Amino acid sequence: MAVTKERKAELMAQYGKAEGDSGSAEVQVALLTERIRGLTEHMKSHPKDFHTRRGLLMLVGKRRRLLSYIKRNDIEAYRALIKSLGIRDNIQ
Repeated sequence: MAVTKERKAELMAQYGKAEGDSGSAEVQVALLTERIRGLTEHMKSHPKDFHTRRGLLMLVGKRRRLLSYIKRNDIEAYRALIKSLGIRDNIQ
């Protein structure tokens, strides 16, 4: 369910602007997307786990805010990011 250390390093290398970059919005969106996918799989087999559902909705909200920030500042980077992560464009 949690993102492993190796997977986190892969995502930071792929989406980071420099080596060891873990704070940029792109890296944060990639890490949140990975966590959201894990929790979504958990929710498929445990539909009544409302504590996890709340946490999942909070992560989705945080990712949405970060994506709107990226879209506001650099639309081309936003388009490339959502395409590479495979998420839909529904940020106004």
